[in-house]
Amino acid sequence: MILRRLLPCALLGVSLAACQSVQTPPQAAAEADPYAGWYVGLAPDKPYDIPLVDRSRMDAKYARQTVEYKGPEKPGSIVVDIDERMLYLVQPDNKAIRYGVGVGKQGFSWKGVASVGRKGVWPAWSPTKTMVSIKPDLPRYREAGLDNPLGARALYLYQGGRDILFRIHGTNEPWSIGEQVSSGCVRMLNEDVADLYERVPVGATVYVKRNGRYRV
Repeated sequence: MILRRLLPCALLGVSLAACQSVQTPPQAAAEADPYAGWYVGLAPDKPYDIPLVDRSRMDAKYARQTVEYKGPEKPGSIVVDIDERMLYLVQPDNKAIRYGVGVGKQGFSWKGVASVGRKGVWPAWSPTKTMVSIKPDLPRYREAGLDNPLGARALYLYQGGRDILFRIHGTNEPWSIGEQVSSGCVRMLNEDVADLYERVPVGATVYVKRNGRYRV
């Protein structure tokens, strides 16, 4: 109810594809407001406050938490497991901070090794040429804001100094965490990507794997 009072209609334009999907939230097709019940408040942020998701509506395994981690990656690395729908930020002493994520639809997910080339706070968004070719009616630019497909934060992945157009970013579709629905990027709850943003420097290595392996 809080978000419905504070942000009327602000989130109704989020299904723009890009690193987003056009998925309808569960049991919401007949609701006038598909976001009803998903938010419980706001976290202070600039230039916009971050809507906080009601975690009771999500599987508890997708909650941000510290877990045991036995992988070979060095502390400070990001590991995205497409099959698990999990992102790990590797920590010392065989630990990792684990976040639930949404991933790309079959045929859209990128796999491999990259680095964080730059970071953005409440970034603007433009569709790639491929996205436009698939959906020509997409807007060509969207300013930062609550209805922006990249959400509150974005980590831009690079290889060899070149932007590969793959992002780890926020989402305004919290029901999509744990699903394989996006147009390729890795999406996180806005509150989670804001947490990750503060922990990860530019230059951090990112491993994206499927079937237990990276496809470089």
